[in-house]
Amino acid sequence: MTVQGKPATPSNTSEEVLEIALTLQRANFELKVDVSLPAQGISVLFGPSGSGKTSLLRCVAGLEPHGVGRVVLGGSVMQDTAQGIHWPSHQRPLGYVFQEASLFEHLDVMGNLRFGLNPKRLHNKMLHRVARPPKLCAKDALDQAIEVLGLSTLLGRETQQLSGGERQRVAIGRALATQPRLLLLDEPLASLDHGRRREILPWLEKLRDELHLPMLYVTHSQTEMTRLATTLVLMEHGRVKASGPIEEIFANASWCADLGEEASALVQAHVYERDLTWGLAKAEFQGGGFWFRDPGLATGAPVRLRILARDVSIALSEPEQTSIQNVLPAKVLWIQSDTHPSQSLIRLDASGSQLWAKVTTRAVHTLGLEVGQAVWAQVKSVALVE
Repeated sequence: MTVQGKPATPSNTSEEVLEIALTLQRANFELKVDVSLPAQGISVLFGPSGSGKTSLLRCVAGLEPHGVGRVVLGGSVMQDTAQGIHWPSHQRPLGYVFQEASLFEHLDVMGNLRFGLNPKRLHNKMLHRVARPPKLCAKDALDQAIEVLGLSTLLGRETQQLSGGERQRVAIGRALATQPRLLLLDEPLASLDHGRRREILPWLEKLRDELHLPMLYVTHSQTEMTRLATTLVLMEHGRVKASGPIEEIFANASWCADLGEEASALVQAHVYERDLTWGLAKAEFQGGGFWFRDPGLATGAPVRLRILARDVSIALSEPEQTSIQNVLPAKVLWIQSDTHPSQSLIRLDASGSQLWAKVTTRAVHTLGLEVGQAVWAQVKSVALVE
């Protein structure tokens, strides 16, 4: 017999983790997932259409009645089929944002936001005491959502007067008003054009960086994945092919190929200085610093940089009188053949930060490159993920 609305007491875990072990059987498709994700940052579910991303999200939300298994968030058991536990969707401490904003046309923006505070949806006091003691009163939570998402100038507008990006910001704000412990987003930018996507991405970054609200985010957009993900979950045919910090996924050449990406490295850094004379900024990271085109960010601002393997060359001694601005010492970790025998991929360690270099196999032979060798990495181009 299934027990509804009877939460289990959470364990005293020092760090919240989202545990998902679920199976969903359909006529021509089986979803079978067993993964543990950090309940912080943005965990992006990425893969081709039909890989099971949205089905997994719906199972976590309790929207798939035939999904069986276990879903645990920070020690709170929301579903455990073997134990007969299954919290209904409205009692799970989750917010859900769909592809379409699905706003109520008869309500203005504030009316839509206040709908998230409907006491009938938040009636279970036991649930809130066990799952997450609220840190804010309902009004404060709503005010916080309005501020973080920049909605204050939109509150009196009718929903028909909003752009696509504004509608999605309101939909996200409505979900935040419920004070969820986890925000689920199912391709929230899919219905927007390129301009509106660029408009809303900074707001999602702001949620990640300022509210520290964990998110489970479905997308097949490489731009959204590289810009937003802190943890990346690669899905294929209903299975998790790989999961982990996005930097580690990009550190694996075969997984980069699965992503349809060139081998590249993602580096977390912060703006260290700006050279206004030449329009450049320097980002400092573990292992050194990179000069790149100044985007106008303030000193100290966090940035995520992407370095393609084809933009990294190798020298045996420190280069002099070169046009390349970014040169740093490194060590060869390993060498492997690329997709064509004329090319080789070389994994480099730069004081703890990992880089890829793509060079000809003849160059590997001519330079006598081998694992453990000290070299100099010349980075011709650095791209700001934006």
